Amino acid sequence: MRVIIIYLVVWFAAFAVQKVAAQENQDYQHKIEMLKAKKEQIGQQEKEALKIEVEEINKRYEKNQISYEEAKILKESVAKKRALNIENRIAIVDNEILLLERNDGNVLEAETIDSTGNTGLAIKLDLTRGDGSSFKWEKLRRKKKELKYDRRTYSDFVLAIGLNNALIDGQSINDSPYKIGGSRFFEMGWSWRTRVFKNTNFVRLNYGFSFQFNGLKPKDNQYFVAENGQVELQEFEYDLKKSKLRMDNLVFPVHLEFGPSKLHKTDKTIRYSLRNQFRLGVGAYGGFNLGTRQKLKYNRNGDNVKDKLKRGYNTNDLVYGLSAYAGVEGVLLYAKYDLNPLFKDALVDQHNISLGLRFDL
Repeated sequence: MRVIIIYLVVWFAAFAVQKVAAQENQDYQHKIEMLKAKKEQIGQQEKEALKIEVEEINKRYEKNQISYEEAKILKESVAKKRALNIENRIAIVDNEILLLERNDGNVLEAETIDSTGNTGLAIKLDLTRGDGSSFKWEKLRRKKKELKYDRRTYSDFVLAIGLNNALIDGQSINDSPYKIGGSRFFEMGWSWRTRVFKNTNFVRLNYGFSFQFNGLKPKDNQYFVAENGQVELQEFEYDLKKSKLRMDNLVFPVHLEFGPSKLHKTDKTIRYSLRNQFRLGVGAYGGFNLGTRQKLKYNRNGDNVKDKLKRGYNTNDLVYGLSAYAGVEGVLLYAKYDLNPLFKDALVDQHNISLGLRFDL
């Protein structure tokens, strides 16, 4: 079973790499096609605008607001303006296409810079005086800030939640003694994401720390009992309302992450954005078991009883396993599998397995 899981993870990673690379090329070609379509729309827009302007001039002539000669001059003026607009706007689009093709889509974006080299928000207003004349007022709101040109590392708060269970040697997951829906896991931590290569963000190293809380709820009114160095399930003497074993771990995951990103360049900064982009991470984790406890709820002679039993339950002190995630931006499908057995020296090994959602916030 372990070999099959590892094989599937490696195959999925290779498939995703090919798919993402094809997606990047497709997005670039789509952008070029959109610009070419824009050229066709420019002529239609300007002709429609010219038609509206000519209609307005005709209305003014019909109302005797202007003479025939004035109307003729105005029509020639707006026609000349719209023709120049078509010429200039198409030239701009042609230059955008040439710029994208020459730089493979990686184009510098201009930002407002003042005389001291500080960036800021430019505010321009066209104001009218009381006598009808106008003047222009411009202000640059300066904001002194030292920017790092190439920011290669980003960080996120990680939150994950989902279903938890155990794979038992020689036994199908369908025959698990633990409730499928009732057994759950929760994880929270912090991760850092660092670009591996200098000139591409396609491969990233994702690493950090997480607190894992893995819960198992036995079926059939059973609970965990530690006897003679073995942990096994036994039937409880009263009707259990709740029976749950929880293992708290501190782990340090490391993933190799693949996926496209959007490049934003200026002459001051270079940034890669994962907004609306597909991500795939494959890796492993290792850490420590911080504690194991069992919680029982039942009714005894008319009294509601809650027992919280904090014992070792012979669980392994070291925790290590494989994990993977895939999704768009910060919402990811998440799976993890403990390579270490749940209990030490068990006659039959059990390995914790989890499937759920991960959120990088």
